[in-house]
Formats: sequence, structure tokens, C-alpha cells
Amino acid sequence: MKLPQKFKRLALLAGAVVTLSACSDDVASVSLGLFTTKDVVVNSQQDPIIKGVTCHISHIEADLDFSDPSDMSIACRQTGPITAQQLQEIDRSKSGEVVFKSSKSILFKSLKVRRIYDAENRTLLYLSYSTKESSGSHHHALSTVPLYNTQAWEWALTQKTKLAPKTYKSTLC
Repeated sequence: MKLPQKFKRLALLAGAVVTLSACSDDVASVSLGLFTTKDVVVNSQQDPIIKGVTCHISHIEADLDFSDPSDMSIACRQTGPITAQQLQEIDRSKSGEVVFKSSKSILFKSLKVRRIYDAENRTLLYLSYSTKESSGSHHHALSTVPLYNTQAWEWALTQKTKLAPKTYKSTLC
């Protein structure tokens, strides 16, 4: 029995929708309660250049709202090899580069994750932050991935860094 072209297209479209929904990077979704439409969602993101680093980012997702809250948390860990070649490809400036971005509102608010290389301590920093002020603050969180014991450690040791003398200011009165 030969199916009409219309049914073939419908079946292909249905298959594509099922395939795309299975590609989600959501690791977890936890409801904040019976009488709320907000969930804590945890996403897993692999650094696009430093393939040996995976970040887990938790944030609030508010169904039926025009804007999600700005709160977030991030934890990044080494989950594979980190090589000298990968480190040579990244932006090693003080401001680093955006590696992940997610829209949080129709009003230009987004959650960004920026990778910054701390040459002095031979560590990758992952800073997550909201691009719009909320409750008097730009919410942010920080996670670090030290290069110690990675393939990139020897390369990091050979790089010249401007090591200024450390000065410590006491915060005690």
C-alpha cells in the first residue's frame, strides 16, 4: 500500500520533532511547588573550545511569564582532556569570551557564561551573569577549573605572565 505524499511529510515532520526534543541539554527540572509555574532547570553545556570542561548551569524557568528570574548557579568541572592546543585557541584577555548564552526575557535579558583564563594561577574561570539588573543587582556566579594535572599544565607553566607582587588589603577594622 502506497501512502499519499501528505502523510509521508507528516510522518517526517513528527519524526523530526521527536528527534529534536531528545537533543535537549536539560539534565534536571525540579518544580518549585504545586501552586507555581516556576521550575529550577539544570543544563549541561560543554565548552565549545575546551572540550574537556563541562558546566552545569541551574536557573529558574518561569512558564507563562514574559521574563525568567535572573538567579543562576554554575559549576564547571574537567570531564575530559584539556590540551595546550585548546588553550592556544581561546581569548586570554582579562575579559575573556562568552561561551554560552541563553535568552531569559523578551526584553533583552539573557544569561551569559564567559570563560576567562587566569594565567597567574593557571586556572579557567567560568562566570555566569545576567545582562539585566534585577532587585538592584546583576546576578552572577563563578566556577573555576584548575589546569593542574592536565595535558595543558606544562604549556601553562612556560607562558610568560606579568606577575605583580601580591598586595593584600585587610578587610578587618
